[in-house]
Amino acid sequence: MFPSLAHRPWHAFCRVSLPHRSSLYHWSPRVPRGESWMPMSALNQPAGSSPDLSVKSVKLIYDVRAVLKKREYGAKYTKNNFITAVRAMNEFCLKPSDLEQLRKIRRRSPHDDTEAFTVFLRSDVEAKALDVWGSHEALARERNLRKEVEREYQESRFNIFSVYNGRIKKNNLKSPRSGKRGTFLQGPGKVVMVAICINGLNFFFKLLAWVYTGSASMFSEAIHSLADTCNQALLALGISQSIRNPDAIHPYGFYNMRYIASLISGVGIFMMGAGLSWYHGIMGLLHPEPIQSLLWAYCILAGSLVSEGATLLVAINEIKKSAQQHGMSFYEYVMQSRDPSTNVVLLEDAAAVLGVTLAAGCMGLTSLTGNPYYDSLGSLGVGTLLGAVSAFLIYTNTEALLGRSIQAEHVQKLTEFLENDPAVRAIHDVKATDMGLSKVRFKAEVDFDGRVVTRSYLEKQDIDQILNEIQQVKTPEELENFMLKHGENIIDTLGAEVDRLEKELKQRNPEVRHVDLEIL
Repeated sequence: MFPSLAHRPWHAFCRVSLPHRSSLYHWSPRVPRGESWMPMSALNQPAGSSPDLSVKSVKLIYDVRAVLKKREYGAKYTKNNFITAVRAMNEFCLKPSDLEQLRKIRRRSPHDDTEAFTVFLRSDVEAKALDVWGSHEALARERNLRKEVEREYQESRFNIFSVYNGRIKKNNLKSPRSGKRGTFLQGPGKVVMVAICINGLNFFFKLLAWVYTGSASMFSEAIHSLADTCNQALLALGISQSIRNPDAIHPYGFYNMRYIASLISGVGIFMMGAGLSWYHGIMGLLHPEPIQSLLWAYCILAGSLVSEGATLLVAINEIKKSAQQHGMSFYEYVMQSRDPSTNVVLLEDAAAVLGVTLAAGCMGLTSLTGNPYYDSLGSLGVGTLLGAVSAFLIYTNTEALLGRSIQAEHVQKLTEFLENDPAVRAIHDVKATDMGLSKVRFKAEVDFDGRVVTRSYLEKQDIDQILNEIQQVKTPEELENFMLKHGENIIDTLGAEVDRLEKELKQRNPEVRHVDLEIL
């Protein structure tokens, strides 16, 4: 019937027909939508002949009418914003009875302990606030008044607690047992408390030995024990602060306080321990003085060696236990500073044992030869040992505070878990950092499969009802309302998928404390 069309490619027929059949669904893949190209000779070819596609083409323009107009929302648009009941009462000075009259909307909760919560449209809350207070000026005055009342309440509360605590101390009453006390009875806290007690006693006896003998090596050892005691007291403070609960100013908690305390401890060892030991050793070389009897010094060094060795064994056992729990070797656990408090005790006690041995050896050479230079060299050796320990502590804790990534194998495990989910196409820009105390923060860009997410939404809907709604669509406005309704629900489903992945990731990996999945 149409012999000329039988020899033409189907896409050529589509190109010719586009200006005349705007409802045609299939488009030529070679031509961008909105315009078509057709050889001029192809329009005038005789029947039964093949078109010559090598000749010059002409551009055919066609128009497609847009049904919806683009809406301009402006720089500030808050009509679709939701706010919680607490925020509505605080910011707009409303009562719970005022909110009862407003529209309530159930939304997904951002918190793990609740499934959904009630919110209100900001525009409804603003209108209700104006209805209650009459004007924006009256609302602003009420806000300022409530802020002043809140400030006075906080001041009075502080004064009441101050008086209460003063009475407790005056009557020698015991305050309730805090959770911090249990922290120092096990784990790193126990190691630190044992080290504080032993190093404090060692400092006292070494100081007496130095006063009695005048030995430079004994002075270095006394300063070494004093530095260890002060630094470990600082570690105890860091441990007590690190277990505090997050607040509004520190939403991610105080985990890094252990690293901060260990960093300051490293600086203290360098300044107080190494510096004074070097100074006293150099002064001994420049101005040598005769050494008194070293018998008591040897006895005190022997006792110090036993006590420091006992503390060292406690620290080693604690690190071995923690390393096994994390599936790491002893060396990896120490080098990565997974437990900074125990690491400081370990290195300080190891340096103490080596320092006692070095000091005893140099003092022995001085006793045999009568030359005080050996004793001064021992002081320099102890100072160098303390300097090396402080440098290691400063380096490892600085690396931890800078936001060190977790092990590559662990990152790969978390990434594979997400990629194995049907709703995920790909994972990009993965960042997994150690927050301290074996707590991990995980962040990634997620490319979701739109078809899987949409199917997840449709599985919860009545398909027959949706089909009925489609059949009732007659006008562009009805089509717009239909698409907006289900489009909004699909976006909510996508948010629910993000929440599900975050929850499952935390459940399977308890060390992951914070998860941020961003939709790509």
